[in-house]
Amino acid sequence: MKSVKVYHYDAFSTKPDTGNPAGVVVDGELLSEAEMQEIASKVGFNETGFITKSDKADVRIRYFTPGHEMDLCGHGTIACLYGLHEHNLLPQKEYMTIETKAGVLPIKLQISDNDRLYITMKQAAPKFMEFGGSKADLAAAIGLAEDDISDVLPVMYGSTGIWTLLLPIKSLAVFKRMKPQNQLFPEILKEIPKASLHPFCLETELEHADMHARHFSSPFSGTVEDPVTGTAAGVMGAYYAEFIKKEAERPFELVIEQGLEIDRAGKVLVKVSDKERSLDIEIAGTAVYVKSMEISVNQ
Repeated sequence: MKSVKVYHYDAFSTKPDTGNPAGVVVDGELLSEAEMQEIASKVGFNETGFITKSDKADVRIRYFTPGHEMDLCGHGTIACLYGLHEHNLLPQKEYMTIETKAGVLPIKLQISDNDRLYITMKQAAPKFMEFGGSKADLAAAIGLAEDDISDVLPVMYGSTGIWTLLLPIKSLAVFKRMKPQNQLFPEILKEIPKASLHPFCLETELEHADMHARHFSSPFSGTVEDPVTGTAAGVMGAYYAEFIKKEAERPFELVIEQGLEIDRAGKVLVKVSDKERSLDIEIAGTAVYVKSMEISVNQ
């Protein structure tokens, strides 16, 4: 057996045991893909990030759920870079790049007045696809009725690196009633069976927040709910620009609140700018160290 140190960081929060937990392995270079998957399964978080060397960027990050590898993870990126910062392993510059399976992405690093690192992460160009399935089945799969779904805004698949189904909900009040049956998702999401499900609304609980959301995982990931989701927050910003306020002057910023129903409240800042023939989407946040753990893997 081999012992590997995994650092637990909570992303999109400054208070331990809130926000979104992620495992961080700073010496991922020493591990095989099978070992990475085994570690992620044993850690059990929605994502564990493994940092390795890159010949295309400053660092490479690989992201694993307990069930499979992901192309990109917003909260995993924030956690990994914050972990590198605390281990004095980040490049000493304002701008850097990370290599991911979703491409090489630029990162901006800013130290706040209270000496906390804030990380701004550019996401992949947004893509959308119409949902052609049953809204009644969709609602039932998360414990709601079809008339809880907005009849003004479209149900759309969206991606800024990872596909999720953006599901507009009429009222904030019903979010506490949601009970996902994740195993039903692939049959309902026929166009993209491995997509996650991201219900949201324009009512919020926290001051200065613009949108409220929950995020229910694909059953292939081995998890049920993601507390605060960076990639989904990013595509929500693109959805807002395309389908909610197309006339909004750009650039603009949105604050997305998530995780309140499961006592893991966190906020993601989303920046939306114009780009030639597309939108430029960035997310920003910080993280906080919680603890370290030793995980044994088979050699």
